[in-house]
Amino acid sequence: MQLLKALWALAGAAICCFLIFVIHSQFLKEGQLAAGTCEIVTLDRDSSQPRRTIARQTARCACKKGQIAGTTRARPACVDARIIKTKQWCEMLPCLEGEGCDLLINKSGWTCTQPGGRIKTTTVGHLSFYSSSASLSLQFTEK
Repeated sequence: MQLLKALWALAGAAICCFLIFVIHSQFLKEGQLAAGTCEIVTLDRDSSQPRRTIARQTARCACKKGQIAGTTRARPACVDARIIKTKQWCEMLPCLEGEGCDLLINKSGWTCTQPGGRIKTTTVGHLSFYSSSASLSLQFTEK
């Protein structure tokens, strides 16, 4: 008898989870991102210059209130909007673990220095703001 009650409870929980999933998926229409997530929209690489790679990336994020599209640990992420407005790029922790972050003199971006001395320079090319999402274009130069 108790086994039967447990099975009914388990079946009820499974149905509830399924209904929540269906309702949630109805709210996220095609092309919409879940709050707090980002996707890379474009990524172009140029290796035509010797010993140098230039990559351009545009990410679109659906950030929560007070956040905006940015980069954390070299991946698109929602970050505190204050960081973007004040151009204190290193506060969003854009570099990989073990790399050092330095702000460019004109605050147009940052550099990530690897322990071996290799430097990646990132410049912010374009910021776009929409009512529920933001996009950020970055250009990476690696030497």
